[in-house]
Amino acid sequence: MKRELGLFDVVSLVIGTIVGADIYIAAAFGAGYLGPASVLAWILAGLMAITIALCFAECSSLVPKVGGPYAYAKDVFGDFVGFLVGWSLLIAAWSAIAVFPLAFVSYLKFFFPYMSSTVQIFVKILFVLFLTVVNYFGVRGAGKANDILTILKIAPILVFTIAGIIYFILKPSIFISNFTPLAPLGFAGLGSALVLIFWAYVGFELVTVPSDEIIDSKKTIPLAIVIGMSIIAVFYVVTNFVIVGVVPWKELSTAPAPLALAGFAVMGSIGAIFLTLGALLSISGSDEAGILSSARIPYAMAGDGLFPKFFSKVHPKYGTPYVALFIQNTVTLIAAIFSNISQLIILSVFTLLFCYLITSISVFPLRNKYSGGFRLPWIIPVLAIITCIYMMTQCAPNQIIIGSVLIAAGIPIYLIFAPRTEIKTVKKDIKLGQDFFSKQVRFEEIGLANFLRQIRKLIKKI
Repeated sequence: MKRELGLFDVVSLVIGTIVGADIYIAAAFGAGYLGPASVLAWILAGLMAITIALCFAECSSLVPKVGGPYAYAKDVFGDFVGFLVGWSLLIAAWSAIAVFPLAFVSYLKFFFPYMSSTVQIFVKILFVLFLTVVNYFGVRGAGKANDILTILKIAPILVFTIAGIIYFILKPSIFISNFTPLAPLGFAGLGSALVLIFWAYVGFELVTVPSDEIIDSKKTIPLAIVIGMSIIAVFYVVTNFVIVGVVPWKELSTAPAPLALAGFAVMGSIGAIFLTLGALLSISGSDEAGILSSARIPYAMAGDGLFPKFFSKVHPKYGTPYVALFIQNTVTLIAAIFSNISQLIILSVFTLLFCYLITSISVFPLRNKYSGGFRLPWIIPVLAIITCIYMMTQCAPNQIIIGSVLIAAGIPIYLIFAPRTEIKTVKKDIKLGQDFFSKQVRFEEIGLANFLRQIRKLIKKI
């Protein structure tokens, strides 16, 4: 595929993938568990996310291959673990993408509260169709569209934050009142709050997936991750400080649209409308960025023979993985029509943490295997591993069960599909008259590959 994404595009992709519907609903999550102290959870969750993101930055500089965490796990642990990571990332990414049509309709109902179910489905279809068309006609156009949407969706929250700071200066007593006491509920709910707030920071892993389309990806991806995650962390903390400062935490904990409520507190009805429009833009931009990156996961897996071959087809004119794009968006549209937001988020959180854990572990063997690249102090990947394990244990039991079952569901898919792919490849080599014995066979856990290697050794001895 074509390398057309520069540093600004990739930074926008980091921000665009992460800052979406989550910031418009996640502010209420922490308040319900910690009260005003939820701001501290936003700081801690941001540090956790940056730690893990830095591991992705180092891995991407050492293995600048399309597929992101799938490519790293495959390089270190082989095809089987690589497939499970890619499969888990696919579940998480597609589940997250399906959230946004639902969220878009929810915010659109602020203006049209009496939309029928049929109209809501029609809106979801148009929403997904528009973003599919944008991504179909080339990564450059998709990247530029994401740049525009990223700027437009951040602008309303930025205006609100600045207005909130001015409001704080003019009426400090309101802020002091809303932050007193700081932790009325104690810190027993910190783990649960961190899991929910952490969801607002995820998405940075997807920027490593389209590395074959990024200019000088070894330098661009790490720098973009560091810049993007730093901007997001500061942005989230300041924004939530203002939200908690202008809205009493009890009201905030039950608000379905916390930013609209906060916007009304600071700027009246105009503020509520302004923030709702920002939500619609934010949801669109986040889904566009997610679609751009996620379609490259099955593309990469298909290129390695671990997924149906048609997923690896690239449009001859536009250079986009159009088959993967259409299948992905069809599946996510169906999920958006028949599922709800909470179900889809449950599917996403645990499977993402599995990907993060394997990637963080992969840092050490990759830095021993490859020279150069972006190197972290050893304590960073260690902290990332501890963070992933801790966060997985803090997930609700249903998240752990559903996530584990879905990850395990990839095992029979691999065992059934991979051997057939290998047999077809070997037959093709024979038909074309190629010396398939000299070919590097990478399916080490499959009996046919072991048999071929033994035959090759025997021929060499003879």
